[in-house]
Amino acid sequence: MASAKDTSICQLCNRQVDAVTRHHLLPKQEGGRYSETVDLCQPCHSTIHRTFTNRELARGFTSVEALQQAEPLQKYLNWIKNKNNITRISNRRGKHR
Repeated sequence: MASAKDTSICQLCNRQVDAVTRHHLLPKQEGGRYSETVDLCQPCHSTIHRTFTNRELARGFTSVEALQQAEPLQKYLNWIKNKNNITRISNRRGKHR
């Protein structure tokens, strides 16, 4: 039986977090409605969508490995990896269309 103390692992930054969100590796708007998903913490999920358009994600970042190696995410990933107390950031801009 799961307890309230259970944690999850963000598949991008590999941190233990209290909650994860589901990220479609192929964005739903680019045909990925039923595609593979990965569990990401809110800061990573938000940063991915702040950094890349859905089209860019569909064309070059459809795996966790590709996202982890993406040059535009390197500064963020180096920063977040040891920030165990950060569970939420607000860096969203308008939704991509």
